[in-house]
Amino acid sequence: MYTDLAESELREYHGSVNEPVDFDEFWDTTLTEAREFDIGVTMSTVDSGLRTIDVYDVSFSGYGGDPVRAWLRIPAGVSAPLPAIVQFVGYGGGRGNAVENLFWSSAGFAHFHMDTRGQGSSFSTGDTPDPVGSGPQGAGFMTRGIQSRETYYYRRVFVDAVRAIEATRSLDVVDARRVAVVGASQGGGIALAAAGLVPNIAAVVAHVPFLCDFPRATVITDNDPYKEIGRYLSVHRHASSRTHETLSYFDGVNFARRGIAPALLSTGLMDPICPPSTVFAAYNSYGGPKDITVWQYNAHDGGGVEDDLLALRHLSTVLEREGPTN
Repeated sequence: MYTDLAESELREYHGSVNEPVDFDEFWDTTLTEAREFDIGVTMSTVDSGLRTIDVYDVSFSGYGGDPVRAWLRIPAGVSAPLPAIVQFVGYGGGRGNAVENLFWSSAGFAHFHMDTRGQGSSFSTGDTPDPVGSGPQGAGFMTRGIQSRETYYYRRVFVDAVRAIEATRSLDVVDARRVAVVGASQGGGIALAAAGLVPNIAAVVAHVPFLCDFPRATVITDNDPYKEIGRYLSVHRHASSRTHETLSYFDGVNFARRGIAPALLSTGLMDPICPPSTVFAAYNSYGGPKDITVWQYNAHDGGGVEDDLLALRHLSTVLEREGPTN
């Protein structure tokens, strides 16, 4: 059932998050520090048994020079530079198995599928540790290092995402001018962060994005992962202002304001995990060309395969290649 604003109100809602005055300075400094480490891309061929897709096991330097793993999947035998999709994973998952997630490479793209540090024990496996320590935190990742912007977990994840784009662009098989970012849920939130941090990406797809409008999200849903923050603050009762100050540097709404690449978002009006108002806060604030698909009777599943097909049409158009006809 609907538990959020009416759709007419959603289309006018721009969020409740404050924007730090030094938001850009913080991220400029963070990325400058990250680029002090060589991107360090290594690749090895995977004997996957697939005949139509070539798979490579990739490592590159993420936050702090930490090695981050990814899969690169490309159509078998292709040598010409291809448009590329950099995909980010939903909460709790990792890059999975080499033979999973063949949609984008089967459609003719180079597909760079980034692991999420420290995750990969929920719905798909991961291979990238998060070696950075943390102060007190609740179960999960939402409060890891939340005591400051410098130590917060998603600072490392968002840097990894930017470095994943840079690693993708360094590959001979990729046309560096035609690199798009894609993700759903947490992956959608990471894609919006990348859109705000990498101004010359070609396109953005963020399905039912997480990590948006934290001040509202943390008080209108009792569902994880946002509830992890609520449980933390129910114990750390005097840390609310400090916590939300930290989160404002990682809020998808603030990144969306800086996005300029053509963007496609989606939301389910019955979504109790990423409430539609939090998605619309990012969408209405987005700085570039944009569209959103609203699924009236869906929850966090969004449009399912329909979202995939709309994303394929969107990216095929933006990246100048023939898309699906129906």
